[in-house]
Amino acid sequence: MKNKTLPIFKAIVTDFLFWFYVVGCGRYLVYQWFEVHLNFNYHIAVSLFLTLLFFIIGDSIGKKFFVGSKKLNGKWYFHFWGLFIVLGLIVTFVVGWNVVEVKPVKFFTKFINAKNIVSGILDPNFDIFIPMLSALAETIFLALLATFFAIPFAFVLSFFAARNLMPKTILGNTVYIVIRTIATFFRSVEAVVWAIIFSVWVGIGPFAGMLALMIHSVAALTKLYSEQIENIDSGQIEAIKATGANQLQVWIYAVIPQIISPYLAFTIYRWDINVRMATIVGFVGGGGIGLALLQQQQLLRWHNVGLIIWLIAATVWIMDMFSAKIRNKLLKTQ
Repeated sequence: MKNKTLPIFKAIVTDFLFWFYVVGCGRYLVYQWFEVHLNFNYHIAVSLFLTLLFFIIGDSIGKKFFVGSKKLNGKWYFHFWGLFIVLGLIVTFVVGWNVVEVKPVKFFTKFINAKNIVSGILDPNFDIFIPMLSALAETIFLALLATFFAIPFAFVLSFFAARNLMPKTILGNTVYIVIRTIATFFRSVEAVVWAIIFSVWVGIGPFAGMLALMIHSVAALTKLYSEQIENIDSGQIEAIKATGANQLQVWIYAVIPQIISPYLAFTIYRWDINVRMATIVGFVGGGGIGLALLQQQQLLRWHNVGLIIWLIAATVWIMDMFSAKIRNKLLKTQ
């Protein structure tokens, strides 16, 4: 009975959340387009009605994915569940277009407003090349140290965040969930927000930017590393365990040899990302060339801004080519 009840419960909840979202999008559009405010109680009532209606009919998204039946197989466009998915995508696109206030006409007719920045890009001021090169070096080292300090933390945490390495006990499940949750939280908060926090904590400068990128990198690398561990060959783990090895020995002799190359590839990729993010972090006090770019933009020195943009673009291009080649060679050695 329990095995039958749980899928049905999941199906009903899924259908209700879907209709709650679709009806909510409809309420938003009605208010935006016609300035008519629909009562929230109607929102709930309509969502419940549609959930129960199509659940009883037996053709809903929840039933398709959690209950399933031969009746729901076949081409998606012959079923309500397939049409509902299309409806959800269309509604999402329309609401997104409205929320973002997409205005293609303004994009093509207001180009004159950007003439100063365009002229600066086409005619950069090379008189500030040396000081900007110094700021660029600061950005690169900022990203490098952030990645370097993140590696040991992410390396250790990834073993505890891998489902296949954590024992199926209360303690093992708790450790796995806690580390995954913490990593998700720190990763979901953008590095620019961490930079604001650390610029208040330790003061404006590259150290704040490094801390922001480091904490974000720890969370991101923990996820990448742990997913790589979850995809390794379990046969080697079982073979080492059969010899009577303890958990640490299993990690050292069965896990690490399989993950070292992809770990290096992910680490280089993360440094590449950090170089790009370091520029944005500089806008909120994280130091480096991003801070210089903000200062020049606020002073309306567009030719200086143009040079900085060229330096950033050239650095990102070189880093991208360099890291891509190294990642490819490392992945080929697996």
